[in-house]
Amino acid sequence: ITEKQFYKVMARVGDLLGINYLGTHTMRKTGAYRVYTQSNYNIGLVMHLLNHSSEAMTLTYLGLDQASRETMLDQIDFG
Repeated sequence: ITEKQFYKVMARVGDLLGINYLGTHTMRKTGAYRVYTQSNYNIGLVMHLLNHSSEAMTLTYLGLDQASRETMLDQIDFG
């Protein structure tokens, strides 16, 4: 299956689910966010996987602003 064929399949699945846009990039971003949360918020790992040049770029890509980062930190039990 080519990338273009996969994109078409994902777009069709999105249509069937009522999701306006579901494509390969959506999966990349969702996958990156899941790695971020399941790796105990290891932004360096995600940055490397996405081939980004900075942590700030990766945090922006994931849609994490300062307020959401502070909310995540509030949920961590530091013992």
